[in-house]
Amino acid sequence: SYLMDPAADLGLGLDVYGVRYPDEAIAALRGHGARYRGWLPNARVPEVFARHMMTVHVPRRFYVERLPGIPTIRMFEAMACGIPLLCAPWSDSEALFRPWQDYLPARGPAEMQQHMRALQADAGLRRSLATHGLQTIAERHTCSHRVDKLLAIIDTLNHAPRMAAA
Repeated sequence: SYLMDPAADLGLGLDVYGVRYPDEAIAALRGHGARYRGWLPNARVPEVFARHMMTVHVPRRFYVERLPGIPTIRMFEAMACGIPLLCAPWSDSEALFRPWQDYLPARGPAEMQQHMRALQADAGLRRSLATHGLQTIAERHTCSHRVDKLLAIIDTLNHAPRMAAA
């Protein structure tokens, strides 16, 4: 409801990548005019994003219900590749990204369609989202940032009081 119907209603072409889609899901994609492309190697993600106007992230139910607040790698990939990102609801409890600047959150299918329509019509909005998302990645989410965080955690553990053995 966040992807196929809004895109089909706007006449947007839709390429869907992924693995482990059941046959009925692939049939539903094709029924909406989507092209199911299957597995996409990580090294090809930037190339594929570069050929598209926008990307839509619909977190799997597992992430929304069991890992709330934890984004999937797709959010980081899209922003790092400089493609405008639309996203179905998820809870960014750590304030990793800036909604409405880095990506457009959609609270429902109708709002997703409004976002798609806006991006389809407005190159400036596409540039703004891509620029802000890329800026956030560069300022807060590089490999260097992850290394610094990991070393800080290790340092904390090395200086934590130790419990005596009984």
